[in-house]
Amino acid sequence: MNKSLNIPRILIAGTGGDAGKTLVSMGLIASWRQRGMRVAAFKKGPDYIDAAWLKFASGSLVYNLDSYLMGASGVSDSFLRRSRNAEISVIEGNRGLFDGFDANGTHSSAELAKLLRCPVILVQDVTKVTRTAAATVLGCKKLDPEVQIAGVILNRVANPRHEEIIRRAIEESAGVPVVGAIPKLSSDEILPGRHLGLVTPVEHPKIAGLLEKITAIIEQHVDCDQIFKIAASAPELTSESAPESISLRTKVKPEIRIAYFSDSAFTFYYPENLEALENAGAELIPVSSLTAEKLPNCQGLYIGGGFPETHADKLSANQPLRESVKNRALQGLPIFAECGGLIYLSKSIEINHHIYPMSDVFPLELSMQSKPQGHGYMEVIVDKKNPLFTEGTTLLGHEFHYSRVHTGGEQVETIYQVNRGVGCFDQRDGLIERNVIASYLHIHALSAPQWAPNFVQMCRQYQPGREER
Repeated sequence: MNKSLNIPRILIAGTGGDAGKTLVSMGLIASWRQRGMRVAAFKKGPDYIDAAWLKFASGSLVYNLDSYLMGASGVSDSFLRRSRNAEISVIEGNRGLFDGFDANGTHSSAELAKLLRCPVILVQDVTKVTRTAAATVLGCKKLDPEVQIAGVILNRVANPRHEEIIRRAIEESAGVPVVGAIPKLSSDEILPGRHLGLVTPVEHPKIAGLLEKITAIIEQHVDCDQIFKIAASAPELTSESAPESISLRTKVKPEIRIAYFSDSAFTFYYPENLEALENAGAELIPVSSLTAEKLPNCQGLYIGGGFPETHADKLSANQPLRESVKNRALQGLPIFAECGGLIYLSKSIEINHHIYPMSDVFPLELSMQSKPQGHGYMEVIVDKKNPLFTEGTTLLGHEFHYSRVHTGGEQVETIYQVNRGVGCFDQRDGLIERNVIASYLHIHALSAPQWAPNFVQMCRQYQPGREER
């Protein structure tokens, strides 16, 4: 039986990357929370860093919505699950509003807005433009009339006169209200960036008082009340399930222990991935790759992505843990590693002509480059026998790495044929050694539902010293 659900919601989109979406999203979330509202926050697309900032602002887990990884039904279900108890839901878009998988904008923020019937607030960087800003908004409005652009926030405004000219041009020529105008700010002080995007919250040098500063900026320069009214005007959504049944699965009693690196070097974990492992029967044990001297008593290890390259000196200096990981891998410990985890399991990584030893599970020598070596969605086919995935399985995910394999690739086996993306080398990915699988591929539990139960089953079968390949 279909049920209608009234969920106030807004999607914060941009006219391009670095338009100011994260700043606006954080400020709105924090402002509404200060008023006692329950806010659910989401990030569109495959992204860990912006999601971490939204979590910082919302004080709760943030989930990604991506139709490439999850499919339309997966996106809708995830959104309904996490919005059911909220008074307003905020979705931060990615890149430009219509930027997606291809020239048609497939899997774009615009397509997500249409899927969820969600009003859009467009954030526009107006540096060195005036009436051209109106042409941009009008173009976005005309390109796809099904996308409801309900308001515009001007960012990096030079002065009051600059704001007035652009405001009049947009409202008179494009017919869209301007609901905010943010002056030029010092981005290095507020939300500094680096090679993969923004600095993560755990590494921000001036985190104390930052959220209060961002909230004050947004409340001073953005009409939060008007945006809430726009969000509340969103049409009802229809669900085939009763609202009370749209809830997360209850964790089962843990049967095995899976350690995972959790610190400033390794922060890239989708909440759904960790939840899926718990739902499959795992107790998750956080481990610091920077300070722990050995792995705890565990039957498996999950190493996600992050910034091992910016922590290479500390990771390399922690020789006891590196040796512990290698020894346990040689004993057959199931290990699943993504991107940053692959770096940690390699022999070494060269950064600025300095070589940092890693755990040497794989005989790979990596090197950091000045430009991305792989960036975007991936599709791989599992084409070799392995203990985790059935041969012939298609895996969807994404990659974003500046490192590449320098030497040693000819000495390792791989289990993935890369159909879309770059991977490790020669359109191959998925390095395998005993019960260790590592790749540049980031997967999402909703796009690979077999991953968590299969990995937990591997861990159940683990016996120290037994090699299972």
